[in-house]
Amino acid sequence: MKTKFRLLAMVMAMLLLVTSYSTALADDGYASTYTYNYDYWQDYRESPDAYRVSNVLYSGDLGLEVAMKRPQSLFVQGNMLYVVDTGNNRILEIERNGYDFELVRIIDEFKVGAAEQPAAEETVAAEEAAMTEETAVAEENTVVEETVAADLPTVTTFNTPNDVAVDKEGNIYVADTNNQRIVMMDKDLNYVMQFTKPADTTFDQSLSFLPNKLVIDNSGRVFTLATNVNKGVVKFEANGEFTGYVGANKVVYSLVDYVWKTFFMTEEQRAQQESFVPTEYCNIYMDEDSFIYATNISFDEYSLIWDEAQPIRRLNGVGTDILIKNDRYPPIGELYWQEQAKDYHGPSKFMDITVLHDDIYVGIDRTRGRLYGYDSQGIMLWAFGNMGNSDGCFSNAISIEHMGTDLFVLDQNEGAITVFVPTEYGNLIYDANRAYLSGDYDGSADLWREVLKMNANYNLAFIGIGRSLMRQENYTEAMDYFKMAMDRDNYGRAFRLWRKIWVEENIVWMVAVIAVIIIIPVVLRSIKKKKMEVEMYERNQVTK
Repeated sequence: MKTKFRLLAMVMAMLLLVTSYSTALADDGYASTYTYNYDYWQDYRESPDAYRVSNVLYSGDLGLEVAMKRPQSLFVQGNMLYVVDTGNNRILEIERNGYDFELVRIIDEFKVGAAEQPAAEETVAAEEAAMTEETAVAEENTVVEETVAADLPTVTTFNTPNDVAVDKEGNIYVADTNNQRIVMMDKDLNYVMQFTKPADTTFDQSLSFLPNKLVIDNSGRVFTLATNVNKGVVKFEANGEFTGYVGANKVVYSLVDYVWKTFFMTEEQRAQQESFVPTEYCNIYMDEDSFIYATNISFDEYSLIWDEAQPIRRLNGVGTDILIKNDRYPPIGELYWQEQAKDYHGPSKFMDITVLHDDIYVGIDRTRGRLYGYDSQGIMLWAFGNMGNSDGCFSNAISIEHMGTDLFVLDQNEGAITVFVPTEYGNLIYDANRAYLSGDYDGSADLWREVLKMNANYNLAFIGIGRSLMRQENYTEAMDYFKMAMDRDNYGRAFRLWRKIWVEENIVWMVAVIAVIIIIPVVLRSIKKKKMEVEMYERNQVTK
């Protein structure tokens, strides 16, 4: 009898194991990872995976004889992926073909003088008619040497490169940090020009110029973050001219600190204390419309929820933050950092950010190795990732990029690049958002309904359907969806529009009712008055 019970228990345990395993798989058979979002009450809501790991690229996978060492940054141009291998003073240029990645070349030096020498030779050739052959050769050598010495750097290798960017013409820019310059090369690695320390009174000339991160806009202007420069993003024109700073961080200090430092400290004590100066940005990214997205990791964590820290900013041409924030809480990543385990204590610190089409942006969190995606309204789409050594986890996520909707995350410690591709659920979210922005409101609503079939707790789907219905002037049904999403702002907008139409459609009988309400008392008072006058007249006649 005991044997039968044991066999039955084993069968039940196996069934439970199979059931739990099957529930851990997505519909397409891939293992599910922990992806989540927040509801109206800011509670965790698990969701289907928006992304899955497609590939993890290590040095050996790329055929590198020398493994990557402290890589710092990623950059994508078309189907080309650039990796800044800082510890080895080189840039890796990798081509993607479908799921295959091939190392095209290693950029660790550039050609000096290749573009300038022919111009000097032509100048000398024009003067050869009046010179002897011997004199001409000597003169030619002198001109070339003077040109190289005056216009070109003598160092042709990189010293601690930290970032790379490629403009629309294929020119390559490298933040050559310890050489104190940004080097611009053409696609064949010929030297074009360099951007060096600004000779300007606004730049402290006692400081070294250490460009750390850089972006290039559509006009060829260069924007860079420089170490120890807290006045904002350093801006150069395409010709190398320094033209100022963009978007300086706000000075952060408490009133108590200010009063104590101003009135109760000596000059010597104040000199030893930290100055009230703006903090430096951590990273920058330029979207396809030439707006700069900047991340900031130096802030008071208690100012996050009130949107005073602003860890993600979108800067316009004059440096004003124009990031849209239409959710109940700003885009700050994790909401419950104080209740988390000790290893993950602290708010999200966005080390890097990338911006997809339709102003969807994704930040990579150093604290938890997590990716947080937001739409153009600042509403969280999803969050996933973790710390660790398994696929999809990171020990030190340092940079993020995208190719289409695929995401690339660089792990500095592991020297590895994780490639994430969207799942069916993730693609539905992107397609629904894109359909709405393109004006296909019916199609957008249908796609959001498909999302709800996969995740009934997804508030953004209710909001998306409501916005589509509101664009179609179906305000009553839109209000129902906004109510389910607990979206008071959009509900109020839909209600005001519905009320306006209702008033316009019913104005005639409303006026009639108002008129009746006003006229009837007047008529009744008039009748009553006439009746009283008649009664008074009759009484007077009787008295006579």
